[in-house]
Amino acid sequence: MQEEFLPNDNELTFAEVSTPASTNPGSGQEYVKVMVVGSRKGIDMIIKKLCSLGFAQVSEWSPAVPYEDSGEMMRLVRKKVSLR
Repeated sequence: MQEEFLPNDNELTFAEVSTPASTNPGSGQEYVKVMVVGSRKGIDMIIKKLCSLGFAQVSEWSPAVPYEDSGEMMRLVRKKVSLR
């Protein structure tokens, strides 16, 4: 029943973020971007929880910016991962 929560393809929208290439061929590493969208309070709670788990420091996240015309905010973090 999870399918009912998936948006239609025409409902998917993405914020454009200008960053360097996420992959360096042959390095075995790449950057992934994680985006959190919601209220400021909700975003802060998630980021603090991820920080307590050692995922990313609060200071690594982008400043909160409005997410489309939804009334919500978003913050991004970019993390390097090993593909090996």
